[in-house]
Amino acid sequence: MQDPSSRRYHHGDLRRAVIETALDMLREEKNWQFTLREVARRAGVSHAAPYKHFPDKAALLAELAMIGFDRLRESLAAAKAETPTTLLAEIASISHAYVAFGMENPALYRLMFSAEEGKAVGMHLNERAMAVFEISLDLLRRGQATGHVRERPIEGQAAACWSLVHGITMLAIDGLLVPEKVGTSPLDAALRTLVEGLENTAT
Repeated sequence: MQDPSSRRYHHGDLRRAVIETALDMLREEKNWQFTLREVARRAGVSHAAPYKHFPDKAALLAELAMIGFDRLRESLAAAKAETPTTLLAEIASISHAYVAFGMENPALYRLMFSAEEGKAVGMHLNERAMAVFEISLDLLRRGQATGHVRERPIEGQAAACWSLVHGITMLAIDGLLVPEKVGTSPLDAALRTLVEGLENTAT
């Protein structure tokens, strides 16, 4: 009997079938140690079929990561659309959405920020990945324009924001944010400290 998971391929839709199967395997196995041969088997296509769209496994992993960045950008954009009333509220809304995405998609998030895979294909400078970083840059530009954020190089401020939220996300994924060590609301506490450093107290 045919594996139900292999019934996803339809003529003319091979690329999507391969991607969806690989995303399923990434989510189920919590890593990307599978082979293209295994992806093909699960998708119900020939072993050579994935190579019609992806020259090697690295190319497929890069596309999975890009899909992750697309989804993360959509999550942050949705949080941003809530139009919070203060800088802290806006940063908090986006940051909570960021951490939630990582916790809901741990293996995909790790792949997106894998140093090994990222260096291999240069994906962190891809416009789809940069679109996520641009959300932070836009928030800081607007903050400086209105006088709420200190006049400092925006790239450095964005690096501080990203480092904090990414670090919190990784700690949360690994289950290391134990209350006995960091309290019951570590993200909110860290964000307050971050915003205090960003705010222009002269206004």
